[in-house]
Amino acid sequence: MINIMEGTSIPEHELQLKASRSGGPGGQHVNKVNSRVTLQFSIPCSSSLSDEQKHRLVSRLRSRVTHDGVLTLHCQLHRSQLANRRELLKRFATILAQALEKRAVRKKTRIPRGVSQHRLEEKRQRGFVKHGRQKSRRFEE
Repeated sequence: MINIMEGTSIPEHELQLKASRSGGPGGQHVNKVNSRVTLQFSIPCSSSLSDEQKHRLVSRLRSRVTHDGVLTLHCQLHRSQLANRRELLKRFATILAQALEKRAVRKKTRIPRGVSQHRLEEKRQRGFVKHGRQKSRRFEE
């Protein structure tokens, strides 16, 4: 069981973990060892999440979820498959916890009248200063 937040956990049988060869530099080790780990989690097929939680996950993780509702994550930071697996499960739990977190509704606030008046008065004073810098425009005849 992977604990996401209090009251929410996901059993490991709902996750699909695959190992593959990692890319990038590393010489012979990268070419021979399957150290990259890929996690796939089907959000609609999960029995441990409510419909509201599923909808929240799909909407907030829109860029990471496929059209079928499958969340896919990769990890290839470490040289060992076990370390990458641990790192990936930690990242998975954090991403889900952040997406499932209920956000406070923002209250609309108004700018106080005194603040607006003070700003306008400062603008007026600045205008007087700039007006005083201008040359007088008298036409001599």
